[in-house]
Amino acid sequence: MGGTIELVRGDITQLQVDAIVNAANSSLLGGGGVDGAIHAAAGPDLLRECRFLGGCEPGEAKHTQGYRLPARWVIHTVGPIWRGGTRGEEETLRDCYRHSLLLGEELGAEGMAFPSISTGIYGYPIERAVPVAVQEVRRHLEEATLPHRVVFVAFNDEVYEAYRQLLER
Repeated sequence: MGGTIELVRGDITQLQVDAIVNAANSSLLGGGGVDGAIHAAAGPDLLRECRFLGGCEPGEAKHTQGYRLPARWVIHTVGPIWRGGTRGEEETLRDCYRHSLLLGEELGAEGMAFPSISTGIYGYPIERAVPVAVQEVRRHLEEATLPHRVVFVAFNDEVYEAYRQLLER
């Protein structure tokens, strides 16, 4: 049991891991931000497969093939929209990480990469989202056999610094 946590600043669609996590919307049919980038990089077959998944509820996770991505799978999860923190946002965000990790384990993913779920257009404050992400990943790595490696992928300096500061503690 146990695994490593890494932090990189860059493009999640370029990572050499078994599964990348997509911060998707509930339709799973593409959108902006990381979701749009993943759909663009994976190609049209990803959208075709997503049409058969029937959407996804916040906090849940579903998977597809990676198609043109270096990753074998894409795990799609729908994060909470920030509404002040009094409507179960933290538990929904925890569920995103928990369910994605469990699905990755089920798929046999030895390496997984996560974006910063819900901190873009969904407005979840980075300083509140990062501890949730790190706690859930650490908990899973202590209890599970897979994945062996989890990579947090920061798209900008603000997100990178928030993760770096917490991971260095």
